[in-house]
Amino acid sequence: MPLRWYGNGDPTDPIYLHFSRIVNLTIHFMAFAALNSGLWLVHEIRNDFPNLSLLTSTWLFFLCCHLIFVIIKRPSASERSLLKK
Repeated sequence: MPLRWYGNGDPTDPIYLHFSRIVNLTIHFMAFAALNSGLWLVHEIRNDFPNLSLLTSTWLFFLCCHLIFVIIKRPSASERSLLKK
C-alpha cells in the first residue's frame, strides 16, 4: 500500500520528515538498482568498465549509510504518541 499524506505537509512535523526521508531513500535505491544493473549488463556484453565493482561497492556503501541515517533519525515513540493525540 503506498504512503499517503493527507493535507499540506508541515516541514516541522517529525513524522512528515521521516516519510520524506523514506521516499528519498527509496528513490536513491531505485536509481542504484536501475543504473547499476544497466552498467553491469553493458559490462557483461562488452567488458568496457574495469572499475565497475569499485563503483558498485562505493555506491552500495553510501546507500547503506543513507539507510542507517533514516533509521537513526526515526521519530521516537514519545514524538509519535504526542502527534496522535
